[in-house]
Amino acid sequence: MISLKNGIGGKMYYGQQEFDFDNGLMAFMEPNQIFRIQPDPNSTEKRSGWMLLIHPDFLWNTSLSKNIKHYDYFDYSVSEALFLSDKEEQTLNTIIEHIKQEYHANIDKFSKNIIVSHVEALLNYAERFYHRQFLTREKANHQILEQLEDLLDTYFAQEITENGLPSVQFVAEKLNVSSSYLGNLLRVLTGQYTQQYIHEKLIYVAKEKLSTTNLSISEIAYGLGFEHSQAFSRLFKSKTSQSPVEFRSKFN
Repeated sequence: MISLKNGIGGKMYYGQQEFDFDNGLMAFMEPNQIFRIQPDPNSTEKRSGWMLLIHPDFLWNTSLSKNIKHYDYFDYSVSEALFLSDKEEQTLNTIIEHIKQEYHANIDKFSKNIIVSHVEALLNYAERFYHRQFLTREKANHQILEQLEDLLDTYFAQEITENGLPSVQFVAEKLNVSSSYLGNLLRVLTGQYTQQYIHEKLIYVAKEKLSTTNLSISEIAYGLGFEHSQAFSRLFKSKTSQSPVEFRSKFN
């Protein structure tokens, strides 16, 4: 979700903390993050803006599917909105207008790539503006969550074939916290239990392999630590409501 607003009429909470969105204009959220808005009944602010919602599957088999995780402002460690000048706001509004026109035009084989290219331009401009902003504003961190992301990225890239799916206890020990503390922290920050969080990471890696490689389902299952491909397929379907074969067919 990418949004820009003028006026909110309340407080916004992102994970466990208040989000600095009173004066800022722009916010970013990735799937499975949680937020809430506490309206101010006495607010007289006029509200305007836009919200762009992108289903993760729309990005698979595009360059952005791999690159989007490198945009730090989708992470919970960023607890402030993006502050924009009038000129910067107009730049982003122009890109959104291009996306809107393409979305409402007749869909053809070029539509998806054109929309994705506009989204990528939007994110690159936001990256530039955030970099400027963080030169003068302190960036808050949820260090344990960042360490968990790094741990899982490394594990899924190097160790999973030999050792299988990481257990909750394994992850907690690597982070030097108790499994119950880690579970409570993730529930507050992401709305998920630790095992759910690990499975979401697994499904992300699986989708990447299904959409960008010619590996068989069995090879992907083994590479993700499953002894039997049926177990992998059951988990994938329980998380996505479609089998690995059905998901892959969208990209062939």
